Amino acid sequence: MNTRGALDSTVTIPGSKSCTARALVMAGLAEGDTVLIEPADCDDSDYMCDGLRALGCGVVKEPGRLIVSGGKFSEPSAPLMLGNSGTAVRFLTAACATLNGSAVIDGVARMRERPISDLIEALRAWGVTIESESDCPPVTVTSTGSFGGRSTVKGTASSQYLTGLLIVAPYADRETEIHIDGDLVSKPYIELTLDMMRERGVEGGHEGYKVFRVAHGQRYKPGEYAIEADASGATYFLGAPAIVGGRVRVQNLSFDSSQGDAQFAKVLEQMGCAVSAGSDYIEVSSDGNIRGIDVDLNAMPDTAQTLAVVALFAEGPTTIRNVGNMRIKETDRITATATELRKLGAEVEEWDDGFRIHPPDEPQGAAIDTYDDHRMAMSFAMAGLKVENVVINDPDCVSKTFPDFFERWSHLV
Repeated sequence: MNTRGALDSTVTIPGSKSCTARALVMAGLAEGDTVLIEPADCDDSDYMCDGLRALGCGVVKEPGRLIVSGGKFSEPSAPLMLGNSGTAVRFLTAACATLNGSAVIDGVARMRERPISDLIEALRAWGVTIESESDCPPVTVTSTGSFGGRSTVKGTASSQYLTGLLIVAPYADRETEIHIDGDLVSKPYIELTLDMMRERGVEGGHEGYKVFRVAHGQRYKPGEYAIEADASGATYFLGAPAIVGGRVRVQNLSFDSSQGDAQFAKVLEQMGCAVSAGSDYIEVSSDGNIRGIDVDLNAMPDTAQTLAVVALFAEGPTTIRNVGNMRIKETDRITATATELRKLGAEVEEWDDGFRIHPPDEPQGAAIDTYDDHRMAMSFAMAGLKVENVVINDPDCVSKTFPDFFERWSHLV
């Protein structure tokens, strides 16, 4: 799509993938029926549902909701094949600590290259037996259902390791204590986890993000829970007026959200956009004249690709720092993003945990490779708002989290 006119649009975004994934595991552990309203309807959620079914839970998918009949997990009869869903692999590997038996967790070829050694070691410290040839899937989890105690997780590793441990901790048979080695990345995602646990009746806390404790013997309460709009998916739409001018409002999302990515509009504000918000919306407006910034995105690394493409149209360079965990996502997102930005004419400096974008005088069209990474496809689609002949290769990869992204994107103007 190429539009050179200013935007004037109000959009809705599907339910949060991050919230849906957490809610599904908690519902699977809860005794009874849980109804999730407006959950994410995407590949990652489908893999999580399939994994829960394999572990003996009932999962019924209806328009606009999921009904999960949870309780004690049972030993699966076959490996859990979880595709390229790192979230499902990490959360369900941890949840299998509650099993009285064994489960094999596996995925596609790329998943077999994504190490989860920190999670494996943390679970072993809790008394769970895990076998893996390479510290990547496939992993075999064997447990008696008796686990707990002290474990340690590197702060620089994926926050999903800690989230998986926190979610399962109330089902331990003794006190759990999780120590963080170094500074913890993506703190808002951990706060999201704790908030959702609290909403379902389980209390957990921490001491300055250095030690986390969850009392054993607590249980998640079944019930009906609404899933708010996906803040990560909203960033592409909120970033659009920064590129071409105008305004875009995203409904069912606010700065009060526990999703860290809901704060992305404030990053755009630093670039010169105007931002307004209410209890159920966030709106960004711009005259299309923006400036480069220097920003630490450790708290919301999934927004880095969005910002990198917006930076193509800024005055001056944009520096994105402290996002080293981007390298262990669906692809090495730092290198992949830098490679594709160069196709559009940018000069990009790259280092271990960040990169700097020097925008070209006039970005040029190109065929963009997506590396089977949904966020590559969605972020680089933004360039097509202002640049002719931007082609997104393998656009269907957005099905991982946002299957109808391009349909909604086409209605943006």
